[in-house]
Amino acid sequence: MIIDTEQIKILDIDERIKAINDIKIALHEISPFKNEPVDCVIWVKSDEVTSNAYNPNKVAPAEMKLLELSIKSDGYTQPIVTYGDNGYYEVVDGFHRYLIGTKKKEVKNRVNGYLPITRINAGREDLKDRMASTIRHNRARGKHTIDGMSNIVQDLVKRNWSDSRIAKELGMDSDEVLRLKQISGLAELFSYKEFSEAWELE
Repeated sequence: MIIDTEQIKILDIDERIKAINDIKIALHEISPFKNEPVDCVIWVKSDEVTSNAYNPNKVAPAEMKLLELSIKSDGYTQPIVTYGDNGYYEVVDGFHRYLIGTKKKEVKNRVNGYLPITRINAGREDLKDRMASTIRHNRARGKHTIDGMSNIVQDLVKRNWSDSRIAKELGMDSDEVLRLKQISGLAELFSYKEFSEAWELE
């Protein structure tokens, strides 16, 4: 592949970004790391990126300010992980990085109204897989809310995931899964559960 950088440099900003994205995607297709999403980070218009409806992650105001300072000072050092293509990208991980890039004028102007994204691998695009991926990202950082986690577990149970599958995919133990199911207040979620002796009255 021969890249004429001089020709790319004279394009307007949107055409230049598209040309650079196309080159990155072409290189990604032949990369030995093509199964690693981080191998291909592209820039897309911020209005093409949308939040998801299930993320239970919350950031305290002080931490949000720190994230804003980090992006202002250090730039975007991590892409937003997304699902989708062709002008529609739903956030899987990086919701707060997305917020900073869309709501903070200084950052939005600096990145010309674009956001850095990477896309999850094919085969991980089903909603339940995306939900599990979001939770793993959140829990790996130690940030999640109980109510939000309970709603996620509730939804996965309704999608016929077993307790053991939920525990494995979300990095929990069986007791944590059971507690989150109880918090949901929906008896049908654990009506079939065989309670251990620890739950029986003496």
